Amino acid sequence: MIWLKMIIAGIITFLTRFLLVSLIKKNSLTNKTKIVLSYVPSAVFPAIIFPAVFLNLNGQLFIDDNPKIIGAIAAVLVGYFSKNVEIGRASCRERV
Repeated sequence: MIWLKMIIAGIITFLTRFLLVSLIKKNSLTNKTKIVLSYVPSAVFPAIIFPAVFLNLNGQLFIDDNPKIIGAIAAVLVGYFSKNVEIGRASCRERV
């Protein structure tokens, strides 16, 4: 029964997101809207990454002896100098 609920929830989530995106025609967006929407990934990414790197399981800031910070710095440096984010993700996985 729980699996059925999870599958239904996944289908509903997919449909609500997919239908909204599929109904928007590419030419219906103004240039200004396209420019604003181009900043969404770079605004959302830090909000997802910050808690995973800097917060512990209790939600408290964890900076002292945190190996995730070293991994995140290594990933940023590798991604910046190689211009390849996938290599940075791989180095972060190996570090932590």
